[in-house]
Amino acid sequence: MTRPAFAEQFREVMSGVCTPVSVVTALDGTRPHGTTVSAFASLSMDPPMVLVSLDRTSDLLAAVRRAGRFGLNVLERRQAELAKRFARKGMAKFDGVTWELEDDLPRLAGSSGWVACTVEKFIEGGDHVVALGLVEAADSRPLAPLTYHARTFGTHARTDG
Repeated sequence: MTRPAFAEQFREVMSGVCTPVSVVTALDGTRPHGTTVSAFASLSMDPPMVLVSLDRTSDLLAAVRRAGRFGLNVLERRQAELAKRFARKGMAKFDGVTWELEDDLPRLAGSSGWVACTVEKFIEGGDHVVALGLVEAADSRPLAPLTYHARTFGTHARTDG
């Protein structure tokens, strides 16, 4: 078990890392599931793959395991409220949210990016499970991304130099 002081130090270090914000989605039969994640990344270009890290106790992980597929909605800078909504526990996350089925997965309206994946492999890692996804479809819009840094939402800004 991690020492409390060390855990807080680690949490503080990680708060200084700017991360993209996305909502991972899946279907459980006809019911959509989703959760906000900041731990996702491109893994491979050939074949195209991404990885996402999901809490091992989450309902979403259970749905992804059953379906063997997931969608990745890369949020745009004005979707902080959506990120907060999907970060909460509970079954009503999709209530009042505009979404559609795309590639047989829930896609959130207004996202800057979309990736549909088939799970290639699950890797256990502490209190999370990493899902390696083989990309089946991808779409993007020229919108600024939503990012998370120092426990606040923001977006990317270009530097000159």
